[in-house]
Amino acid sequence: MDIFEKLNTNLGPLGKHSELSEGYFMFPKLEGEIAPRMKFMGKEVLTWSLNNYLGLGNHPEVRKADEEAAKKWGAAYPMGARMMSGNTDLHEKLEHELAEFVGKEKAYLLNYGYQGIMSVIDSLIDRKDVIVYDGECHACIIDALRMHMGKRFVFPHNDMESFGKQLVRAEKLTRVTGGGILVITEGVFGMTGDMGNLKDIVAFKEKFQFRLLVDDAHGFGTMGKTGAGSGEEQGVQDQVDLYFSTFAKSMASIGAFIAGDAKIVHYLKYNMRSQIFAKALPLIMVEGGLKRLEMLKNRPEFRENLWKIVNALQNGLKEKGFSIGKTNSPVTPVVLNGTVGEAATLSKDLRENYNIFCSVVIYPVIPKGMIILRLIPTAVHSLADVEETIAAFEAIKGKLSSGFYKTTALATSFGE
Repeated sequence: MDIFEKLNTNLGPLGKHSELSEGYFMFPKLEGEIAPRMKFMGKEVLTWSLNNYLGLGNHPEVRKADEEAAKKWGAAYPMGARMMSGNTDLHEKLEHELAEFVGKEKAYLLNYGYQGIMSVIDSLIDRKDVIVYDGECHACIIDALRMHMGKRFVFPHNDMESFGKQLVRAEKLTRVTGGGILVITEGVFGMTGDMGNLKDIVAFKEKFQFRLLVDDAHGFGTMGKTGAGSGEEQGVQDQVDLYFSTFAKSMASIGAFIAGDAKIVHYLKYNMRSQIFAKALPLIMVEGGLKRLEMLKNRPEFRENLWKIVNALQNGLKEKGFSIGKTNSPVTPVVLNGTVGEAATLSKDLRENYNIFCSVVIYPVIPKGMIILRLIPTAVHSLADVEETIAAFEAIKGKLSSGFYKTTALATSFGE
């Protein structure tokens, strides 16, 4: 078979019906300034789909810092990889401040979150090592595991009984191979909103020898007393061996970092292929990152307002009988029952008739028959936004329960 001939079999239901979904459900275009209200297909919508948790994405002080950095450096500087010709004092300054903030000896900047954590994992392990990981880890982690030439054992999401069993298997195997064990989980799981059970995981260190890598993309800036993340929130940050986060969420930018003991970070600097053979993070992003981190650390009102909106939204939804799973973070999944066709029609109704834009999650990402409307509250949403959204959700829930969305032409076109 020609390798291209099989591609259409892996598109998923919306991809197979791209003439119906593209530009609307898939690859939609939100236009205008980054804000709770933006334009979608020429119409203003209240959007809950941006990971702009602290509202820094369009904050005037951030915009000014970005503008001044662009004037000073342009988009090109520095040229070259950091190991060769692209290192600067500002890169090292941001690394020092990030490490200090998350309570680690050293940090190292990464150009992208997805690519960065893949390279971290690839650099740390070899075929003798065993990885034990949570089954709901993000795609970037799963892609890194696919590159691993050794064994990997998965445990069901936050299932500590299974986790212990996988550690037993891993320990038995490493006695033969001479390798080590790397445990990988997330601080906050981006689809379900619940935190990884870090406190219970590190308790297993009393019986097993392993290192813990935590991807805290959704926890950095939002969780913990100071915003230093899920490890701080659970009181175990000092027992997280490697702490990773992206800048694409609370920092509202591009890039990422990895932090840990100085010896480990030094090793990664000299072994992460994605950084050794790639151009350094532009100084526009680095200076912008310094400003964002300064505001994240010194302006607790952003996080306080975020949580005011989170609590109002989540409590309001629960009071109206909605299931939001086990979330204990800002990520708010509203769980409904329905087909892919119903999800498409419901989403269209929300956007066209209620002016609400949120992410819709369907099969095959989640099981058939389930729909998740994922809401991301931010510090720049208002209580009025919350009330408007809950009223709209009540209306669409009633329509879904009555079978209204099953009868539309859009729903039947999916052939369910």
